[in-house]
Amino acid sequence: MGKLKSLQPRLKTLGSRLSPIAPANRQEAEAIRHRKRDQNLEHRKWYKTSRWQKLREQVLVRDAYTCKQTGVICMGKHPADNSPVVDHVKPHHGDERLFWDIENLQTVSKAYHDSEKQKQERAQARW
Repeated sequence: MGKLKSLQPRLKTLGSRLSPIAPANRQEAEAIRHRKRDQNLEHRKWYKTSRWQKLREQVLVRDAYTCKQTGVICMGKHPADNSPVVDHVKPHHGDERLFWDIENLQTVSKAYHDSEKQKQERAQARW
């Protein structure tokens, strides 16, 4: 039996899935998504207040910059996987009481927050 040299493809290859006006890279696309989210959700402006920055720092110090879920020391600088993220244990969905409650806040690593935590939140009924 002879060797199979190669088969010519029967379908043309697909072009880029990005539209001509789409962002050039993933980081740029993410930045655009975040800007749109910040414009559309009123409570997103709370994250830019000095009150939030002070509360965030209190949580990081309280938790000794250690991820409460994985035990990783969060010493990186954003966007590193080991950078600290102050996360709401129970999602606040714009509820001011839950947003500002220090007992509802925990330190997690960016890697945990961007994978496991978001999987959990998407699995909840509100998604």
